[in-house]
Amino acid sequence: MKASSVEALPEALLAKIAQRAPSRTFLRNAIIVTEGDESDTLYVILAGRAKVYVADDDGHEVQLNQLGPGEYFGDVTLDGGPRSASVMALEPCRCAVVKREELARFMAEHPEFAVHVTRKLAHRVRALTSSVRDLALMDVYGRVARLLLELAEEVDGRLVIGEKLTQKDIAQRVGASREMISRIFSDLTSGGYVRKEDGRLVIVRKPPANW
Repeated sequence: MKASSVEALPEALLAKIAQRAPSRTFLRNAIIVTEGDESDTLYVILAGRAKVYVADDDGHEVQLNQLGPGEYFGDVTLDGGPRSASVMALEPCRCAVVKREELARFMAEHPEFAVHVTRKLAHRVRALTSSVRDLALMDVYGRVARLLLELAEEVDGRLVIGEKLTQKDIAQRVGASREMISRIFSDLTSGGYVRKEDGRLVIVRKPPANW
């Protein structure tokens, strides 16, 4: 799944939160929150990147999102419920830690932040609906092809995926086994649709509609 299309917090709001709330630093691969935990804290990323994911009892993961500076997580706990997903630092992260009571005061004082939270939650519902539809109606290959095209950006006339994705990363994002992804990429590579350059994927031509 692509990172959230809701823009990061404006710098002025981010600065106010950073001044008002204590901050914590998390090392790379540190688990910041765990799915199912009871907590009332909003984390606002001041530096670094993190991934949001869910996992089953066997450790199989599906990545839901990646977040960077100015983005935040923990807003679903506003209803008093448990964490809906886990969050891991992909690189050293520094986060402002905002408790629910302070968050309520900040939202009252800064309505634009309340609007931002509402828009983000609405976007999350829309993305979840799209993901459920894809899982129900689109095969694994279709989800892989769509993910590649969503992540690609045009660079000097070519479609390049900036992230250095592994097959494991892609498997987690589309909810499939690594073995299936390996088979799909073997065919896409041999068919001349994708290739790797400097560790990054380049889409040479649009993947076919069906595998």
